[in-house]
Amino acid sequence: MGYIRISDTKDYFIKDGKVFFYFADTCWSAFTNITLEEWKDYLNYRRLQGFNAIQIDVLPQWDRSATDIYMDPFEVLPNGKWNFNKINEEYFERARNMVEMMVERNLIPALVILWANYVPDNWLSKMLAEKGISHVIPKENLEEYLYYVIDKFKDYNPIFIISGDTNFEGDGATEYYLKALEMAKKYAPNSLTTLHLCGGYADVPEEIINSPYYDFYMYQSCHFKDKMHWAYETALKFYNKKVKRPIVNGEPCYEGIGSIGNYNVYGRFTRNDVRKAVWQSLLSGAKAGITYGAHGIWSWEKGLGEYSVSDYAVPYYWRDALVFPGVYDVSFAKWIFEKYELYDIEPANDLLINDTQEIRVSKGKNKLVIYNPYNSNVLLRLTEDYKWEGIELMERKIFVPEVKKLEGETIIKMSPVNSDYLLIGLR
Repeated sequence: MGYIRISDTKDYFIKDGKVFFYFADTCWSAFTNITLEEWKDYLNYRRLQGFNAIQIDVLPQWDRSATDIYMDPFEVLPNGKWNFNKINEEYFERARNMVEMMVERNLIPALVILWANYVPDNWLSKMLAEKGISHVIPKENLEEYLYYVIDKFKDYNPIFIISGDTNFEGDGATEYYLKALEMAKKYAPNSLTTLHLCGGYADVPEEIINSPYYDFYMYQSCHFKDKMHWAYETALKFYNKKVKRPIVNGEPCYEGIGSIGNYNVYGRFTRNDVRKAVWQSLLSGAKAGITYGAHGIWSWEKGLGEYSVSDYAVPYYWRDALVFPGVYDVSFAKWIFEKYELYDIEPANDLLINDTQEIRVSKGKNKLVIYNPYNSNVLLRLTEDYKWEGIELMERKIFVPEVKKLEGETIIKMSPVNSDYLLIGLR
């Protein structure tokens, strides 16, 4: 299987000589929770839905659902802690087999090497330590673990997601992740690298931003309904970094998950929420691709017991979550991006007159793209002539918008739909 690389313009991916739009599913708990028969069914269905990558945590996901096939990646000591000097070969051979099954279906493995709970000096490892739960890999075992994991999977040209859900609250996290970036590039030079960060977080240390081993930006726009604006705000923060790299929203809100900490007020995220987060990200600089997540897939819920983390609302059975309708909204976004060749677009909200940042505008060489989450007139500081097309995104209907030109302005009149929509202007 070929591998992806960064475009010369540093803002999207190339594979087999063509532009490659990254479209990943979130399946963090695959290696601990999924039987091989389930895995085969899941991969076949996700491939059918248009995915080209799957994001997985190499080590056990800390907030996974209960499973009856769990095994530990290291020898377990009498006190329940792991002996990091003794790797469980059976665990990693099974994981390698699952990765091979992905590659056979032309799905790119995107593997998290060090989720935050395995690294010091971040919010998650500190929180778990306060509860008496700690699996932080000792510094003296770090290089051995990194070499083993990178070597185990490198033949499949994975993307190595160096971190998972992390922030940086001390030198330890920076040191661990710099070492992981360096070793991934040394031992798997064909693999791209990135960091998966906690929700809305963009304050990556300068040492990491400047690292030559850091290939593209990946952020998480979060699972808080009152912070949906992070989807475009965080994209813009990375877009404005001094080192230019492709940007991916690697974790928009999961379809079906409860708004963390307050789902009794805001409820669960719907396909409409997901679609909004996706398009607001894509038109705000995060145009290299997108990730989808379903509540019940990422944790792999089988209904075996009480869910361990109550903040998210009970997850759906994985087979039910597999067919949530929002996945097709995101797949349709990929189709639009490829059909209209939107790879050259850049954020252009300076053209917007409406007093809101929820409408997102992006401009390419011969095109203008607008996402409007709520039906309204769209007012633009625009004098050029465009041929406009409208795409209603809930039912995927095409319409011709009414456009009026005034002196120095363009008004695109409210469309006859009660849904979010795209406006695409072509010259």
